[in-house]
Amino acid sequence: MTDEATPRRTAKPIPEVDRRALLRLARRSIQDYVEHGTYPEIPTGSGAMLAPRAAFVTLRHRETRALRGCVGQVSVKGPLAQAVMHMAVAAATQDPRFPPVQADELPQLRLEVSALSDMTPIAPEQIEIGRHGLLLRWGGRSGLLLPGVAVEHRWSREELLAGLCRKAGVPDGTWSKSDAELLAFETETWEETD
Repeated sequence: MTDEATPRRTAKPIPEVDRRALLRLARRSIQDYVEHGTYPEIPTGSGAMLAPRAAFVTLRHRETRALRGCVGQVSVKGPLAQAVMHMAVAAATQDPRFPPVQADELPQLRLEVSALSDMTPIAPEQIEIGRHGLLLRWGGRSGLLLPGVAVEHRWSREELLAGLCRKAGVPDGTWSKSDAELLAFETETWEETD
């Protein structure tokens, strides 16, 4: 653990026009993949869409808000638009907690995109609920929770750290071990509206 400052933003905020375009890309990616097994072309957009950035895509039922899939990447592997496209398809087809999304389900799903900042070491006392997402690595295991998870479950900092350990499949308190890596990040998150 370090006493390093909390995560810093490494990218400019994503403009609203690009947020809408990325949501459309996520939906089109799922539809194209589910119906034809293909991906759409990566759009040519502003610098925000083409900037290298990691992302998560979350699928929820429109009516109940129940989770239907959530998959993302921790490390940057290319442009944000590409990350959104691939994570949308993965959330729909590879989340092991759910069966693959069928084409007729798509109208009942609401999509959410989270663009991540860089990962930064953080001391437990620096964690801010709702601001920081966390990644724990220890003994070849890892677990990640987005910033909204603690808010959704109304967790304290201690409950968030315990939930992170459960997500990683390691004993509670593992985050405090000297050989554990506790990293924080921030997100810009937006979702489709009706």
